[in-house]
Amino acid sequence: MTAEIYTYSHQSLSTFSVAQLDEIASRIRQRILEVVSSNGGHLSSTLGAVDLIVGMHAVFDVKQHPFIFDVSHQAYAHKLLTGRWETFDTLRCFGGISGFCNPKESVSDYFIAGHSSTSLSLAVGVGRARALGAKIQMPIVMIGDGSMSAGLVYEALNELGDKKYPMVIILNDNEMSIAKPIGAISNYLSQILTTPLYQKMRDGIKKMLTKMPDSATYLAKRFEESLKLITPGILFEELGLDYVGPIDGHNIELIITTLQKARDMNKPVIIHAQTLKGKGYEIAEGRFERWHGVGPFDIHTGSALKKASTISPTAVFTESLQKYLSDEKVVGVTAAMPSGTGLDKLIEKAPQRFIDVAICEAHAVTSMAAMAKEGFKPFVAIYSTFLQRAYDQIIHDVGILNLPVRFCIDRAGIVGEDGETHQGLFDIAYLRSIPNMVLFAPRDNESLRQAVDFAYHHNSSPCAFRYPRGKFVLNDGIFSTSAFVLGKAELLKKGKKLLLIGYGNGVGRAYEAYEELAKEGFKPSLLDLRFVKPLDKKTLAKLFSTHKYVCVFSDSYYMGGVGSAILEFMAEENIQNIAFKSFEIKDEFIPHGNSTMIESSLGLSTIDIVLAIKNWVDSK
Repeated sequence: MTAEIYTYSHQSLSTFSVAQLDEIASRIRQRILEVVSSNGGHLSSTLGAVDLIVGMHAVFDVKQHPFIFDVSHQAYAHKLLTGRWETFDTLRCFGGISGFCNPKESVSDYFIAGHSSTSLSLAVGVGRARALGAKIQMPIVMIGDGSMSAGLVYEALNELGDKKYPMVIILNDNEMSIAKPIGAISNYLSQILTTPLYQKMRDGIKKMLTKMPDSATYLAKRFEESLKLITPGILFEELGLDYVGPIDGHNIELIITTLQKARDMNKPVIIHAQTLKGKGYEIAEGRFERWHGVGPFDIHTGSALKKASTISPTAVFTESLQKYLSDEKVVGVTAAMPSGTGLDKLIEKAPQRFIDVAICEAHAVTSMAAMAKEGFKPFVAIYSTFLQRAYDQIIHDVGILNLPVRFCIDRAGIVGEDGETHQGLFDIAYLRSIPNMVLFAPRDNESLRQAVDFAYHHNSSPCAFRYPRGKFVLNDGIFSTSAFVLGKAELLKKGKKLLLIGYGNGVGRAYEAYEELAKEGFKPSLLDLRFVKPLDKKTLAKLFSTHKYVCVFSDSYYMGGVGSAILEFMAEENIQNIAFKSFEIKDEFIPHGNSTMIESSLGLSTIDIVLAIKNWVDSK
């Protein structure tokens, strides 16, 4: 079977035999392994979903039915089955195809999906649109069991159970194991539950119950409940959905038969399919978090090809916080990213005080607010992009009561290959406007240790500090590090006329520009702002009185960012005769790809920055 098989029209999978579909699934897994081992990406979950996706495409026409993938890092097979076989080797590369579904990439991708638990709300929206006359077929949803922990799912299920919009929901159970499989009996019962006979009998029982007097309904109720109890889908049944499963999510023949029957029921049906993460790649099978998202690796051994040359900020954060474990008031939380945030090591050492609450960022924040009120010292370790999901809780449950919750914002700035949905560029803007919030940022690993120390001792308000993915721009040891002092900046280089202000990782960018400008005969001053809220107004005012040009560097958006904070201060103090330029990100969403290439495309390479500054100064 050649690669031409993967360029078929979307309807044609229905013409293949089960044996051919199994072969297609095998070829897809091999293609995924080849590319991900070279480019990095999401591996175990997407390998586990291949058979389900092949079944979806064999039963439903993606041109007619919206295929809605939750998170969508499990949807690589869908990309390969919708005209992207040849371009798949550009996965997550700058200018290449995304690691997530994105309608801007293909009409076969119904919706963008980088954050979890949105699929059922989207499907309900499609169902509502159909009910109002939209010419679109019922949606087909795939959602992972991990996404079922988020409240948004149950808000959608609440409406769906009431309105009964027709749709097929595939619950890809590959880790949480909502219920234990019961083998052949379970598969047999799952098929029975989709038959017209069972459905007719079940509907008849319900109608009978509405007409019979209370004294006569006991036996009928027990009969219906007994049918439910032989399956593990009681929760979904009670929410108003028909439940089928669990089925073997790697048996393509069974998947197709089940999908066909669910399609014909013309109501909301949830199919519980059990799959194995990493299916087809023995090294990764069942080893959950390590193989979820990977960098390039040796396909034969599973060993990483690129070793980190320096300790990562995440590791420094973990190491710094560990020294406070003896304080029993120190607690911490993360939301489904224990190893990604480094909290896994703390969870191992103090499982009662450090927890992973699954994909529940809002709950993570609010629960820690209560702990802060009870005298604990909470550390909330969440990626910048995911902390967005708890914005109201930060305002309502933390900010208003001025509770000392510490927000440890990992993956701040441009994160690279995960792209638009994961760039950590908003946190300064969305936190700076919250009263009582203190915002600060380290410039390198050593100052990150000082940042953790400051956060530990800061008990008068909520605070947040940010740090990048992978490594800081600024190498350790270039500048000596002193303790953070609330609202105090640090002058690293004293010069004249030109002032370079860096915040967090932006200090490294400013320093690189400083070195190149010095070669050109400039003598800039270099300031580590350290705090964007509160600002060190005294130091800024003094420097503005002796400098004519000011440049700002921060891995964040310009609107509402560090530059905005400084401009607001200048306006308040009526500071004039200062030429001001910000090298923050302008008003656009940033695509996926290698971070260096992205920065270059945005004019943020050191060469581009220095040239821009020279031309700007010359023009003034």
